[in-house]
This record gives sequence, structure tokens and C-alpha cells, in this order.
Amino acid sequence: EPVLWESRYKSSVVESDAYLLACCRYIELNPVRARIVAEAGDYPWSSYRMRVTDQADSDWLDMDPCFVALGDTPEKRRIRYTEFIRQAVPSSEIDLIRAALQRGQLTGSARFVDEIERIQGLRVELRGQGRPKRQSRK
Repeated sequence: EPVLWESRYKSSVVESDAYLLACCRYIELNPVRARIVAEAGDYPWSSYRMRVTDQADSDWLDMDPCFVALGDTPEKRRIRYTEFIRQAVPSSEIDLIRAALQRGQLTGSARFVDEIERIQGLRVELRGQGRPKRQSRK
């Protein structure tokens, strides 16, 4: 039986537009990747079914601007979201999202990271773990 909170909570600030939809796809497909279900719509605790059925216009699910931008009617949004979820997911996309989550880093483009660094006055880009290797003395 899947558990909602089985480990530490992880988060990442996400750039809207393509990255927000990519994160939605990552979440919707997690039960499929984990082989809990065969199709995203089979997972009972997913928002996927709400987004791709006529229930998508209910008050239960927040219609974020990226989802709404998929089409000017609920039917167009459902079709485009279904197509987006069914596309082959690049492994680089999965790696980027996983790395950002594990390290609490930003999920977005280099331009987005640069803008957040400028606003915060801090370096926040994704970096390797640990301190730099010691230089050998010769």
C-alpha cells in the first residue's frame, strides 16, 4: 500500500511554463515508473484523472496558468495534457528534476537560475556534492 509521506519532504522552486508542466509529468508518471500501475490514470491518488476527464473544471483541482495555456477550451486542454504525458520523457528531464529535488535546488533554465541569483544576491546554481578535491602538492 503506497504511503503519502514515507520519507523526508523535498521541494524545489520551479520555473513556470515548460518546467512546471515537466514537473507535473514527472509526478503523474512516478507511479508508472515505480510499477505500481500500468497507466498514470490508474493511480487513485493522482490528479491526472481529474485533469483529463470532464471533472477538470471542478473546484477540487487548481487550474494553474501553464495547464490553462494548453488550450482555450477544457476539451483542448485535456487532449493536449494527455498527449504531453504520453510523450517519451527525456532522461535528462528526469535527472534534472530528481537532482533539483534531492538538493533543494531550482528547477528551470540557466536564465531562470541567473535571475534568482541576481534577486537573492546568492549563488544558487546546482553544484556537485561535497567540498572540492584537495590539490596534490608536487
